[in-house]
Amino acid sequence: MQLLSIKSLGDLRLLSSTTTNRKREWANCSMRRRVAILACASERNGYGSGREDSTTSSFQSRSHTYALLKQQMEVAAKSEDYKEAARIRDSLKLFEEEEPVLRLRRLLKEAIADERFKDAAKYRDELKSIAPHSFLKCSSDATTLGIRVQVRSIYIEGRSQPSKGLYFFAYRIRISNNSDQPVQLLRRHWIITDGNGKMENVFLFPFESMVFPVQHNFYALGSGVVGEQPTILPGTSFEYSSACPLNTPNGRMEGDFEMIHIDKVGSRSFNVAIAPFSLSLLGDDEGNSV
Repeated sequence: MQLLSIKSLGDLRLLSSTTTNRKREWANCSMRRRVAILACASERNGYGSGREDSTTSSFQSRSHTYALLKQQMEVAAKSEDYKEAARIRDSLKLFEEEEPVLRLRRLLKEAIADERFKDAAKYRDELKSIAPHSFLKCSSDATTLGIRVQVRSIYIEGRSQPSKGLYFFAYRIRISNNSDQPVQLLRRHWIITDGNGKMENVFLFPFESMVFPVQHNFYALGSGVVGEQPTILPGTSFEYSSACPLNTPNGRMEGDFEMIHIDKVGSRSFNVAIAPFSLSLLGDDEGNSV
């Protein structure tokens, strides 16, 4: 399910129009070396040592490199510099083959498919040691008092600017009322954690603007749940899309909806859980729909 259309990068230019072909070739060659160095150095610098701070930093650095490569390839393709785009494509392929998290995910999936469960356990433990947060999916599903909340997030490459530390994620939410009472959504509460562990609490009412903190600023992302306090009848559902920019290529969100049963006068409100889900540039092995 497509969440948001990817907008043009516009006048974004990572390479100056006066840059010579020789400089482009040098830059691309340098980037390929950087990819290889990062992939190898990350294994040398504390991988498997249990030091979560260093492994997290290495993972963020590799993800940032991956985002820059993808953005540079898009810029080269848009400017019809197909030779440069092909070079960066090859760099991306090399990165995907050598990046530890992507490699271990691939090996783990293959081992499970082949029923090599001893190997699968080994790959799982290695993946857990170098990127414990990678086990959190880009989707979640939770039910509270008959109210089911499903979420799916996706990285929006066309709205992101990795060179400026801006990573844009969209997410789609479906709220299904599987109870026998009508409910109304009153408020949303989000806990947003970036890849460095910085946590922000955001409380939103449906009639307020959707805002998320990024680098100590606030980004207005349109009116709340489409400007409504929706009523959800038994056996029906309500869906909406929104977005969250981060200053790291990975993070997580979780929270709750405050709701009320509207068939009884004086009913007290209750909280419906939004289970944790990942905001990940690398995504996961699942599909993109709720």
